[in-house]
Amino acid sequence: MRKVVLESGADSIDRSRHSLQAILDGRYRSGQDQIFRAPATSTMKFEFNREGGVHWPEREDLSLEFMRVLAAAQDGGSTVSECWLTASRIDIADDNSWYREWARTADVNHERGATALAEGNLPTARNNWLRAITYYQAAGHPFDLMEQNRQASIAAMRQCAANYLRHREPSGEIVAIPWTSEVTLQGYYLPARATTKPAPAVICIGEPGHHKEEYLFKMARHAFERGMSLLAVDMLGDRPNTSFETIIGSRKLESAIGCFMDYLSGRDDVDDRRIAIMADGWSSSFVARGVAADSRFAAAVCDGGIWESHERSFLMRRAAARGEILPCMGTSRIMRSIGCPLLITAGERGWLQPERVAELVDRLKAGREDVTLKIFESAETAATQGHADNPTLANEFIFDWLAARLG
Repeated sequence: MRKVVLESGADSIDRSRHSLQAILDGRYRSGQDQIFRAPATSTMKFEFNREGGVHWPEREDLSLEFMRVLAAAQDGGSTVSECWLTASRIDIADDNSWYREWARTADVNHERGATALAEGNLPTARNNWLRAITYYQAAGHPFDLMEQNRQASIAAMRQCAANYLRHREPSGEIVAIPWTSEVTLQGYYLPARATTKPAPAVICIGEPGHHKEEYLFKMARHAFERGMSLLAVDMLGDRPNTSFETIIGSRKLESAIGCFMDYLSGRDDVDDRRIAIMADGWSSSFVARGVAADSRFAAAVCDGGIWESHERSFLMRRAAARGEILPCMGTSRIMRSIGCPLLITAGERGWLQPERVAELVDRLKAGREDVTLKIFESAETAATQGHADNPTLANEFIFDWLAARLG
């Protein structure tokens, strides 16, 4: 790995030779190690892994989050310069530094958006609110963050989303979707361009604990350009302080999928025969289970039951190694129960080996012709888990596939 140190201080250099330094707007010094210098309040050391990703050896979770924030720049969810500048100020040894610096960058964009709105510059206002969403989400990411800081980040993120929806053209809506007696789920509905006929629609949802706000820049453009409405949802409830334990303990998570479908199929501007669902960054089978139980979907992008089948195989192998005999668990019937065309995407460097993914798909699809498997290779990027290194490339493929099925 290549070691990089960001620290304060500066000497003059030839910036044209060093593109990363141009991003950082700092200083470069050659030697055994490359040292990039940028204005900072503390020293932060990180490394580049062999795939070119930023890596803090002490905090893999923050390394992955930084990759997500940096990749968001492709769809307008961040700017590369702001990402590197914020990273240069972070001291990993300071437990509060990560939250403080990302919240600081988010606040700047939030306030810049308000200023642009007051001056009548709506495109600039919308762009700043979208970037603020990404930075607030990053600020609230660490698992060990104080709860009051996490709730503050979520509240600010949702305020930026509300501002964006209100001033979007056409404007979007914040919708409440009943689920259980204890929990009402929240969604963002972004309509397609006005036409004389109801439009197809796509439900975008991530894993439990994932925030829907990033879909406003990550998915909305792809849907809008293809004439689709978008319903961005998550499993976090309509209140910032709803506990995750309350959510996952309420009912089986897959039961929410039918509630999302109920909402869309009840809208006059949605063609209820052309509704699809997309599970973003799947690492479980809960969306696939929901689709398998609902015959109304016209197309689905999810794992198709791969994770459940993989977990079953793992348990059987572990029991056999201990000499235990378990009742026959059978194989997952999820994919066979999904009645609509199915797309499964995975990355060559994802959590499951590509050969294992292909093996499971071949086993589960049982001769079906409407199951498509796309594995993104390292040479083309979008090859990490959830396509986090290049979501734009993956989403272009996914939404092209959806458009061909929804018509």
